[in-house]
Amino acid sequence: MKPRLFTPGPTTVPEETLLELAKPVTYHRAAEAKAILAEVSEDLKYVFQTAQPVFTLTCSGTGGMEAAVSNTLAAGEKAILCTAGRWGERWRGILKAFAANIVTVEVPYGKAVTPEMLSQSLTANPDTKVVFTTLSETSTGVGHDLEAFGKIVAKTDSLLAVDGISGVGAMECKMDAWSLDVVVTGSQKALMMPPGLAFVSASDKAWKKIDATAPRGFYLDLRRYRKSLLESDTPFTPGNTLIKAQRVSLKKIRTEGIENLWARHTKIAIACRAGVEAMGLTVFAERPNSALTVIAVPQGVDGTAVLKTLEKKYGYKLADGQDTLKGHIWRLSHMGYMDAFDVLGALSALELVLLESGFKLEAGAGVAAFQKAYATAQ
Repeated sequence: MKPRLFTPGPTTVPEETLLELAKPVTYHRAAEAKAILAEVSEDLKYVFQTAQPVFTLTCSGTGGMEAAVSNTLAAGEKAILCTAGRWGERWRGILKAFAANIVTVEVPYGKAVTPEMLSQSLTANPDTKVVFTTLSETSTGVGHDLEAFGKIVAKTDSLLAVDGISGVGAMECKMDAWSLDVVVTGSQKALMMPPGLAFVSASDKAWKKIDATAPRGFYLDLRRYRKSLLESDTPFTPGNTLIKAQRVSLKKIRTEGIENLWARHTKIAIACRAGVEAMGLTVFAERPNSALTVIAVPQGVDGTAVLKTLEKKYGYKLADGQDTLKGHIWRLSHMGYMDAFDVLGALSALELVLLESGFKLEAGAGVAAFQKAYATAQ
């Protein structure tokens, strides 16, 4: 059975990127390695849509999130947390570990934090140092309006820190134009790589706060990365084989063009949602994003069993819900190295499994709706 990966991380990796990983290991302080890091750093600036340096950390995306917290907040300082799911809760766990004074703006799973909610919280908490939020909440499929968030926070002395781990590269995200102060992403989502690298960038406004905050860590101290990057280097041993491979996937992004990349993800997402609804299913997210489609499991259907059959019989690996959502949602990723026909195949396989389980739907309804929506989407 041919395996087909549709989880919202890790995602499928292009063949040429995988081949780069098969090459011999080289010395990470060699001139060639520094040239590669410099190239990757420039391409990341393009993906982030920023003129600021983007730092490469050898860790998962959570390490990048921890760097965002530990570098911008002193113990006891106030942070507003906008949370709509598990990854907002990941921010909360990190903030607690660093003794932040947390003010939470929280919505039920499937809902999105609105700009009005954030504005009200900032007005009530003018001493807030950093607002933490999520671009793509992969636990629920929700996307947040970061452009609006940025306009609100920019009028204050607060910073806006964004978990863009599953959103950057799949959704429109303009760090500088939207006044995003700290942006974090990871290699294993829309950047078409295996796990292992995190990328962090900070605005001038953020750097003023970082430089005024006493170091609270060692490995994730962004001051060290800033100093090293001046010489196209890293302060600690990097995952240089991963960095070399990331260069290949970033070149694919540059070749396609970031606006075209965003448009492709949006078009596939619109078509996927149309297919889901034509099958008699419901999109779980109130404000769905373009990185993945999250589907509510219909009553009377064993959601976990459907996923197991999908993988065992047809090779399609979708993701279950997490914690209280386990068995209640299906998460179908269409970020990164995906095209319309990949997603069309996943919907077709889901249709087959549902039909075989006795769920009432018209065979081919989802596939036809996907095709029609894809053909007419702008």
